[in-house]
Amino acid sequence: MTQTLESAQPAAGTAPAGTATTAGARAHARAQHGRTAATMIHVPAAEAPERLTAGLPAGAAASLTWAESLAFGRYTHLELARGTRIRLTDIDGDACVHAVLFRAGASHERINVADTVKVPWQAYLGPGHPLLSDAGRLMASLVADSSGRHDALTGTTSLAGNQAKYGSGSAHSASPAGRELLTLGALKHGISQREVPPSISFFKGTAVDADGTIRFTGGAGAGTAVELLLHMDAVLVLANTAHPLDPRPDFTGSTVDIVAWRAPEGLAALATGNLGFAPGPEHLLALQNTELDFTARTSA
Repeated sequence: MTQTLESAQPAAGTAPAGTATTAGARAHARAQHGRTAATMIHVPAAEAPERLTAGLPAGAAASLTWAESLAFGRYTHLELARGTRIRLTDIDGDACVHAVLFRAGASHERINVADTVKVPWQAYLGPGHPLLSDAGRLMASLVADSSGRHDALTGTTSLAGNQAKYGSGSAHSASPAGRELLTLGALKHGISQREVPPSISFFKGTAVDADGTIRFTGGAGAGTAVELLLHMDAVLVLANTAHPLDPRPDFTGSTVDIVAWRAPEGLAALATGNLGFAPGPEHLLALQNTELDFTARTSA
């Protein structure tokens, strides 16, 4: 027998019977409002738990645009405005966040990890490091870092690699590969699998030995954080999953906290060397390229 919406309504004064009816499902869904979980996106961001906002600069909490606790084995993505500052915090010391950036509305311009290490003559990411696009422009600057364990040399995990190591690597498996997760995040913004570039990784480091061997150095411990400042409107896609050189046989990791807030004053502060570090000449040239492009596209 077909049950209509009207016939599914409970009698006046009675409770819906579970989720077997439309009315019951609606009541159940509405009862979930206000509930929280250990990992979730907080909407609105201003209502995020104090753990995520503790220690932010004065005024940042009032201009939050993103607050999320991202579980290990999951991905997230968001389009963010120029002048946004993003803090990632490795809560328990075992996160590994793989990141790619695309210019918003023009995804043909994206992070170029090779230039990000080649142009500033530095392969190890740290405070003051520029994240460059394939057009020679400054997409973001790494402006604060208490971890020092990052990797711009080995990229992320692949489907084949995770299948060989963990038995599975698809996005919805128990051990998703970073490439699969980053692709899903990019697709949500109309960016195809072929357009997803190599990524950089935060909170799991590598070092290059004298013979050229890339050696896994692991994480720096619980509570470390890294901050980025965006110099252009951009899509940021993050995948919290294993590092390709992690020697542990099991798929293991922990949650990362994400907060973003409007900090346009940081753009001018970086240009004048007042953001806690002195930008190198390559950093400043990339910044000038970005400002030229921004001015050309936005002036009347």
